[in-house]
Amino acid sequence: MFDAIRKIHATEGTSGLYKGFWVSSFQIVSRLVYFSTYEQTRYLLYQNNIKENHIRALVAGTCASVVGQAFIVPFDVVSQHLMVLGQEKVGAPSPTPGTPTTKRVVNPLSIQYEGRTRLQITKDIISEIYRREGIRGYYRGFFTSLAMFAPNSALWWSFYQVYQDILDKVLPENTSSLLSQCIAGTLGGFTGAILMNPIDIIRSRVQVNRKRSFMETFRILWNEEKLGIFRKGLSARCTQSIIFSLSIILGYETIKRLSVKEDFKDRVSW
Repeated sequence: MFDAIRKIHATEGTSGLYKGFWVSSFQIVSRLVYFSTYEQTRYLLYQNNIKENHIRALVAGTCASVVGQAFIVPFDVVSQHLMVLGQEKVGAPSPTPGTPTTKRVVNPLSIQYEGRTRLQITKDIISEIYRREGIRGYYRGFFTSLAMFAPNSALWWSFYQVYQDILDKVLPENTSSLLSQCIAGTLGGFTGAILMNPIDIIRSRVQVNRKRSFMETFRILWNEEKLGIFRKGLSARCTQSIIFSLSIILGYETIKRLSVKEDFKDRVSW
């Protein structure tokens, strides 16, 4: 991970670390849909006499991810292309001794990017995807994303409840419940990242290498990495997941507390 950060910064500067940021930021809309679906599903399950928190978290997390991916994937596809555009990829070693290893620039859509603004490049990527594949081009890797994010979401919320129950038993009684929830969310994200890392690698490859299916991509990765597929990019993914989980739970639980009606505020502990 640190090697990647150094190389990106050396070749593209700090802005290279934020490739695709503005496209990804539009995913805030999908987050609204995600959490609305999660809360509504939990409420409906409770109304149908399913009171076990772990079961409700598992089912609601899955439903929220399925609905949310319909909004996320198009932005994810575009941002993936922005992130890899212009990177150098090392090819096979030259058969002639002493000849440097060949390199090629990653540009799956053959977009002209030199001397152009990020907005212009983004528009070209969106147009080129539509020209080649139509609307379905924005949903390339959709089922792979579902295979990744639906179980990940279900596991994340389930582990969140599990770790929260454990922490409630082991931490002192006067411990802030918000602190306990933040720790539980962070541990849940870390656990989910480890379990789902191989599928996340396949998802990214499918979305960028547009002519390959899930199984074909898996075979290529397995031939290249073997068991290394379980740790490839894991440090970066765990770091991202820990930061994301902490910030999400901190915001999610705080907003819920601030939104409680006056008549019920005395029942909520911080």
